[in-house]
Amino acid sequence: MRNTTWRAASRAALALTGAGALAAGMAMVLVTPASAGTTLGASAAEKGRYFGTAVAANKLSDSAYTTILNREFTMVTAENEMKIDATEPQQGQFRYSQADPIVNHARTHGMQVRGHTLAWHGQQPGWMQGMEGTALRTAMLNHVTQVVSHYRGQIYSWDVVNEAFADGNSGGRRDSNLQRTGNDWIEAAFRAARAADPGAKLCYNDYNTDNWTWAKTQGVYNMVRDFKARGVPIDCVGFQSHFNNDSPYVSNYRTTLSSFAALGVDVQITELDIQGAPANTYRSVVEDCLAVARCNGITVWGIRDSDSWRASQTPLLFNSNGSKKPAYDAVLAALNNGTTPPTT
Repeated sequence: MRNTTWRAASRAALALTGAGALAAGMAMVLVTPASAGTTLGASAAEKGRYFGTAVAANKLSDSAYTTILNREFTMVTAENEMKIDATEPQQGQFRYSQADPIVNHARTHGMQVRGHTLAWHGQQPGWMQGMEGTALRTAMLNHVTQVVSHYRGQIYSWDVVNEAFADGNSGGRRDSNLQRTGNDWIEAAFRAARAADPGAKLCYNDYNTDNWTWAKTQGVYNMVRDFKARGVPIDCVGFQSHFNNDSPYVSNYRTTLSSFAALGVDVQITELDIQGAPANTYRSVVEDCLAVARCNGITVWGIRDSDSWRASQTPLLFNSNGSKKPAYDAVLAALNNGTTPPTT
């Protein structure tokens, strides 16, 4: 997600091998549910992947919303409820009353959860916006530790750091209050997250990193390569993939995914929406993920068009009345036609 003004932003198929495996490494056994081939989540599970969506806590009382959620998806991401302003509105006072209902709903229905997000220049509470230097670094690390510890053993993967690279041609870091605490702030956040929950996958997440030729993409790639070389605990890279007329899907998207995967990290499509929901483009994105063995899964950023932060662009798989769109059919067909990757 870009900023708060723009964004409002497995079930039985992914069974854990027991509480010990959950705590030790989130090891998963993929179980084919009875509805395999007929829903997004079940079809993705057949291919060793998840299919998820962003969820807003205030919509869990909407039965039409939850009917689709419970039927189609095996992974959920809290749209806003785990962000810094929601979980630590006052310094040192942590609040999970918005996020816990999403986690509880997911776990009750056999879904998994992606944690989003721990360290970000956006949606910081007022107390954090006014901090800098050592005080901010200490507060950021405490936030990471406290939130990850609260959900220890319940989160499949965390977006530990979000949108830390600048747009444009520099390929460098974004100027933010967090960046000004020192260039090692991202590494420090990842190390704190690993200490708080060794079993969760730790991801870096960003937008406009889909095109392999872009400087921003290369900047993130170089950081991940450096982290892997030095043993910084990074497990995955998230690609938001908000495709629209200004930032369209590109044919080298698969090259981007496979190039990052070759560094030894998983890749996840974390916030997918496509302006106008063209069926062919949605199909291509799914096929690209299926072609990369380390592409764990896909999360669309909302369920119905009316739930989207870009509702006027009608970018999702269900229209506002909850009916499946041609893009849904294309995604389901791509999942069903894909090949199962080798076991790793």
